[in-house]
Amino acid sequence: MPDRVLIEPDEFAGLREAGNVIFIDTRESEEFAKGHIPGAVNIPEIFSFLAEPGDEGIKEIVSVFTGLFGSAGLSGEQRAVIYEQSMDSGLGQSCRGYFLLKVMGYPRASVMHGGLDAWIDLGLPLTRNATAPIPQKFPIISDLSEIIVDAKGMLSALEDPEIIKLDVRDFDEWFGISSSPYGVDYCPRKGRIPEARWLEWYRMMKPGPAGPVFKSREEILAECKTVGISEDTPVILYCFKGARTSNTFVALKEAGIKNVRNYFGSWNEWSRDPELPIDEGILSDD
Repeated sequence: MPDRVLIEPDEFAGLREAGNVIFIDTRESEEFAKGHIPGAVNIPEIFSFLAEPGDEGIKEIVSVFTGLFGSAGLSGEQRAVIYEQSMDSGLGQSCRGYFLLKVMGYPRASVMHGGLDAWIDLGLPLTRNATAPIPQKFPIISDLSEIIVDAKGMLSALEDPEIIKLDVRDFDEWFGISSSPYGVDYCPRKGRIPEARWLEWYRMMKPGPAGPVFKSREEILAECKTVGISEDTPVILYCFKGARTSNTFVALKEAGIKNVRNYFGSWNEWSRDPELPIDEGILSDD
């Protein structure tokens, strides 16, 4: 199996029974119970988990997901294949799972391109039967510093104009109309991180046969060019809680942009600390 991030569903179909691939379904448990890929393990926390701010939050991420991924049977030998319903059904939640694995240094992880909808479109099998994986000791290899940024790191980056701070949230969040995807006043402040540029996460995708798929390398680079990003530009992404940024992280890495990091705490963390600067107020879209 090639060591690529995005893998098409038909590439996995022949390996499903081989024992070296573990499918991880990120959907809610109710949806998982209605039908999932045979042998898949359900970890809805990949989407729902919100870390505490600061260093303690990073430690919490490691603690929680070491246990969850180990319980799913990941030991480092298996390829983890993360999927959601479609590439935009959960604000990039399958890519959030991939990012969490890579933060902790897991060596073999991929996202199923097109999600479960693409699997179904190919006529591949589903089951309602639950899987009882054999728990494994999950290996932590990474020092967590190469691709993830905390609030201190983002604050420091504000002093470096060479680093593009890229906001990938939806229209109403960027323009200061809403504080989050979960409600207008879910967070205490609305606005943007100072000096940020805006490129909505869904601009990385285009329609496919069964739903959204990622654009080509050339198309993604063209989108990035509109906000001043080239292959050599250092980029720090942020959204609300690190899901949409993870989707964009995958897109940018697949397109060959070399230095991409994810401020995983994102607006959910930044907006709750009154000491951190923001540009607030409702922008005009003129």
